[in-house]
Amino acid sequence: MNLGMLWFDNDPKASLQVKIERAAAYYMEKYGKKPNVCFVHPSMLPHDEADKNDKKVIRGEIEIRLSKSVMPNHFWIGVNGSLPSAAG
Repeated sequence: MNLGMLWFDNDPKASLQVKIERAAAYYMEKYGKKPNVCFVHPSMLPHDEADKNDKKVIRGEIEIRLSKSVMPNHFWIGVNGSLPSAAG
């Protein structure tokens, strides 16, 4: 990741998708670029979403990667230059 931001969201009523959208909107406002990658703790991914051994899920323009080094309810979101850019 070339540029990233740590975001915290523990809203129990919001889905993972909504939390990532909130983080992405703030990131876009602050840095002027659309993020294309977000690291989350594996426990954040719904059980029926994907095989947690895959370590990544593509959702819209943002690739979600699983990392045990990111604490639950935290989102390490930013731009990965090796991924296709979400031009903004």
